[in-house]
Amino acid sequence: MKNPIRRPAASPALVLFLAWTGISAAAVKESADDRIHIESVVMAERSPAEVYRLLVKPQRWWDGAHTYSGAATNLRIDARAGGCFCEKVGRGSIEHGRVIYADPDKLLRLDAALGPLQEMAVTGILTFKLEPDGPGTRITMTYRVAGAMAMKGGKLAPVIDQVMTGQLNRLAAVAAAGKR
Repeated sequence: MKNPIRRPAASPALVLFLAWTGISAAAVKESADDRIHIESVVMAERSPAEVYRLLVKPQRWWDGAHTYSGAATNLRIDARAGGCFCEKVGRGSIEHGRVIYADPDKLLRLDAALGPLQEMAVTGILTFKLEPDGPGTRITMTYRVAGAMAMKGGKLAPVIDQVMTGQLNRLAAVAAAGKR
């Protein structure tokens, strides 16, 4: 099966736009049959405290197309160890992840096998690290998935990369727009 995602070469204008807006593409650091490691860094034009307050409100920045309900407004994160990254779906709910490390204004880590990974025998660890950088915040997102994948990691990695890069870019864009 061929990878359905095709990325066109970036034009010089697009590269300049992405650099100006702080939007970046994630890098697939590693992919093998049983593991994936993706990391991306983006700048947000807000303080770490402001970015963290937004980060723990995924209903404000997560893409609703990547939810089970079709609406990001149904997402919530209880930003404390053991807290749920959950979604309300009709009369039911889905746990996308569980908070395993919360250090306000600095770091949020979730045990989260997201989307179709949820039904596989895998572990996914999603980390958002926030660091002051000039007048803004450097956000480093790392997503590591390991285990018995239904598809080989090399085939899944580009798709996961695209989805997670989109989420991180949305977080940075909402922060830049000042929506808190």
